[in-house]
Amino acid sequence: MASYSPLLLCTLLILLIFSAAAAAVSPAIADSCTAGSPTENSTPLVSFLQRVQSAARASANPKSFDPKSYVDLPLKHDLKVTESAFDDLPRVPGAAVHGVVPYFYMREFLKKYFGKPGDDLVYVEPKDYSPEPEGFLPKVKNHKVRVWALEVHSLWKNLSRRVSDDVKERPDRHTLLPLPEPVIIPGSRFKEVYYWDSYWIVRGLLVSKMYDTAKSIVSNLLWLVDTYGHPLNGARVYYTNRSQPPLLSSMVMEIYTKTGDLEFVKKSLPALLKEHSFWTSGVHKVMIRDLQGRKHSLSRYYAKWNSPRPESATIDEDSASSLPSPDDKKVFYREVASAAETGWDFSSRWMRNSSVITTLSTTLIIPVDLNAYLYKVELDIAFFAKKLGHRHTYENYLKSSKARQSAMRSILWNKEMNQWLDYWLNSDDCQDVHQFEAKNQNANIYVSNFIPMWNWKHASGEDEDRSPILRSFEVSGLIQPAGISTSLLNSGQQWDLPNGWAPLQHMIIEGLSNSGSETGSLLAEKIAVSWIRTNYAAYKTTGAMHEKYNVESCGKVGGGGEYVPQTGFGWSNGVLLALLEEYGWPSEKEIGCH
Repeated sequence: MASYSPLLLCTLLILLIFSAAAAAVSPAIADSCTAGSPTENSTPLVSFLQRVQSAARASANPKSFDPKSYVDLPLKHDLKVTESAFDDLPRVPGAAVHGVVPYFYMREFLKKYFGKPGDDLVYVEPKDYSPEPEGFLPKVKNHKVRVWALEVHSLWKNLSRRVSDDVKERPDRHTLLPLPEPVIIPGSRFKEVYYWDSYWIVRGLLVSKMYDTAKSIVSNLLWLVDTYGHPLNGARVYYTNRSQPPLLSSMVMEIYTKTGDLEFVKKSLPALLKEHSFWTSGVHKVMIRDLQGRKHSLSRYYAKWNSPRPESATIDEDSASSLPSPDDKKVFYREVASAAETGWDFSSRWMRNSSVITTLSTTLIIPVDLNAYLYKVELDIAFFAKKLGHRHTYENYLKSSKARQSAMRSILWNKEMNQWLDYWLNSDDCQDVHQFEAKNQNANIYVSNFIPMWNWKHASGEDEDRSPILRSFEVSGLIQPAGISTSLLNSGQQWDLPNGWAPLQHMIIEGLSNSGSETGSLLAEKIAVSWIRTNYAAYKTTGAMHEKYNVESCGKVGGGGEYVPQTGFGWSNGVLLALLEEYGWPSEKEIGCH
C-alpha cells in the first residue's frame, strides 16, 4: 500500500471537504438517474441563428435585446450563402470569443440577409368574422362594456395570420413551421401558435361565433401531433423538444359542445390517443409506491433537451455561467426547458431556491395541474370513444382515469391543508418505483394547488363535501383585490406574486362555479367581476389587452420574468369574452376600478 506524507493527506482531506461543500450548494447537480435521457439535436439553421443572436447581443445594447427575435428571422438567401457572409463580417477584439462585429456592420448584415421576425406570416381576415355576431354576449347590457367587448372581439381579426408560401416552399430558410390552416397568434413577440394558449383562444372564438376559425386552430395542433408525435410548445423548429399543458382534448370538447360536430371528434381522436401516450410513457411517466404498498403511475414535465433554449440562449448561457461543470450546465438547460414545458416559465414553484434560477428542478416534480389535465384528457377520450361507439377505448380510458384519480388522492392530496400539493422526487432515488414520503409534498401555496377544482371528480368522491376545499381556497391568501395571484411569494419571476394570469383565473372561476355550492358560485362571480374590472381599467389606460396583470391593484399590468410585458393578447381576450358570456354585465353596474 502506498504511503503519503501528513501534509499531502491533509491537503487531500481539505480538497475533499471543499468539493463536498461545493456540491451541497451548487445550484444544479448532475443527476445519475437522468444519464442517457433522450435528447433532440438542433438543426443547422437554428444553430446558425444562435450564433447570430450571440453576435448581435455583443454588438447591441443588452438592455433592449430580445434573443427570441433573432431565431425567428427568416432568411432571404440560402443558409450556406448567409453563413458565409456572416463569417466574413469584420470583427474587433472584445468579450466575444471571435471578436465583436461593429454595430453598423451587424445592422447592415441583418437588413441584407434577413426579413423581419413575423414576415413569414401573412395577414388573413377570418372568413367567419363578423363585426357584431348575432347573439353575441346577450347578458352584457351595459353600453360601455358592450362597446369594449366588441373591440376585444375585433382583435381576433388583428391577430389572424396564415403561414406564407415561402415557408412551405423553402422550409430550410425558416424556423416557423408550415401549419396547414390559418392561425391566431397571441401577439407582440409571440408570432407563432402556442399550444396551451390555444385553449383560451378557442374559448373566445366560440363566444365570437367563429366556429370555423376555432376548428382551424385545433386542426393545426392535430397536424403537429401527426408530424411530431405531440403538440409542440409552439410552432417553431426549436420547440420540437417539448410540449405544453395537455389541453387539446378540452379544445375538441368545447367545439363539440358548441357545434355537435361528431365528424370533427372522429378526426381528432387518433391524435388525442397519441398525445396521451406521449405523457404516460418514457421519461414523462413516474411510478410511486404509496404507504399502503400500492403502485401509482403519474406524469411529469420533461423536455428532451440539454442545451440553451434557442429562443433564450444568451439568457440561459448567462445563468449557467456560475455552474462549475459542463454536466451541471446540461442539467440546468434540461430543467429550464422543462420549466418552459409547464407553461409556468418561470416560478419559484420549480426552484429549490427561489432567488437562484439555476436551482430549477422541474423534472423532479410531479405537478398537480399536469395530472389534473391528464385526468380530464382520459375522461374526454372516454366520452368521445363512447359517442363514436369505440367500446374498448371507452373502457380502457375510463379505467385509466380512475387509476389517475386514485394516484392523485394517494400522492398529491393533503388532507390537513385540503389542497393538492406537488410532489418532489428524491434526486438520488434512481429506482424504477419511488417510495412515497409525506415530507416530499410541497406545502407552499400556489394556485395550481386548486386546479383540480376545474374538474371536481378529482376529489375523494363526486358526493364529497367540498366546503373544506372551498374554505381552504378562501383563506389561502391567493385571492387579491384584482384577481387570483399565482403564488404567495414575490420572487421576481413572472409566474409568482403579484401576477395573475387569465388561464388560471378562468379555471378556478369555472371550478368554483361548478362546485354545487352557493358559496363557491358567489366567490366565482366575485373573482370574475374583479378580473373584468382590472382588464377594462388597463385597456382604457393603455389601449391594449395584456398577457398578465398585477392582481394587487385594479388596472395594473403585470411584470417580471425574462422579457418585457406583452400585449395582444390571445388568452386574455378569450377569457374576458368567456367570462362576459357567463356573467354578463347589468346596465346599471359601473365598470372600472372602485
